[in-house]
Amino acid sequence: MHPTDRLQGETPERLAERLGDALTPPEARRIIAHVVQRGGDSLLGVQQLRTTARKAVEAELPIGQVKVLDRQASQEDPFVKFAIALPDGAVIETVRIPLERKGRYVVCVSSQVGCAMGCAFCATGTMGLSRNLEAWEIVEQVRLVAAELRASGEGRVHGVVFQGMGEPLHNLDNVLQAIEVMSNPCGLAVDARNITVCTVGIVPGIDRLAGMRTRIRLGISITSAQTALRRSLVPMEGKYPIQEVVEAAKRFHERSGRLVMFAYALMGGVNTTDAEADALAELLKRMPARLSLIDWNPIAGLPYRPPTPEERDRFHDRLAGMGVPVIRRYSGGKDIGAACGQLATESTRKSRPRGTRREPGAPASEAGETSASSDQD
Repeated sequence: MHPTDRLQGETPERLAERLGDALTPPEARRIIAHVVQRGGDSLLGVQQLRTTARKAVEAELPIGQVKVLDRQASQEDPFVKFAIALPDGAVIETVRIPLERKGRYVVCVSSQVGCAMGCAFCATGTMGLSRNLEAWEIVEQVRLVAAELRASGEGRVHGVVFQGMGEPLHNLDNVLQAIEVMSNPCGLAVDARNITVCTVGIVPGIDRLAGMRTRIRLGISITSAQTALRRSLVPMEGKYPIQEVVEAAKRFHERSGRLVMFAYALMGGVNTTDAEADALAELLKRMPARLSLIDWNPIAGLPYRPPTPEERDRFHDRLAGMGVPVIRRYSGGKDIGAACGQLATESTRKSRPRGTRREPGAPASEAGETSASSDQD
């Protein structure tokens, strides 16, 4: 048994294969439904489970435990942010996002404790990277929100977006394993077509997703179409230039048939110029995609500002006039630090170990989170 493996990170198929003759497939399905769907904290409540099978599973895989430290509901919109403590004491943040259709919600999940991308405009950049999340820790974020919605009768989880703390494609094995559990009928039963993996542009990860012919969505944060400016804001530009990222996105679209969603965080006086709009239109002119414009959200200590209405409208209209399929995307929960780019936990900042890992090209003083759009059907 791997010391970090937990039942919430397994599908029924993987669990049955792992236990071999000790567990039948129907028993595996009942176990995962009991633990992942219903939040059971013991296997004693599983019906039609042989004692020998239960003991074999308990010896191989315990049930993981996380704790909600804080729950904040926005006073401006129906966004809710959760601070979740992991077994090692690390804290992550998860956001419940309402959709236009009443009773449907998206869960914005974290994939790492901190991040190593170095995006200069992101609150997670104050944290550094402590570690990857295990698959079960990702699943638990969605399960906790789903359980609350079910208990309150408010609705259900319709989709998941990997847009919280961390770069999902730097933890792709665990992210994919978590998606398997989330989309499994015995797990959280979230349609994979409503799961979006967002990235600042890790080309090998995008190509890996393309090769899988997956049903999940891909979101990419652009920030700037001009090399020098993007590199100053997104250090990964030095390793994976945005032109290469877009080419990888084209390959993903060709192999999956899925429309790629690009997001652009508007920072007033930084990336809202006519020259930037022109470069962005040129970058995307042969890419079947949708572009979401998101106002940069205020973060204490960072030297940026949201765009003025005039800057925003001029940038939007210039793009639209050049045929770019562009929309404005609302980013809620600003008053509780739940909006795009705002996720960061004080306890993690204080406990960041010396020599934390980071991607080559990212400065030691910065890390970041992706800010791609959370479009959902």
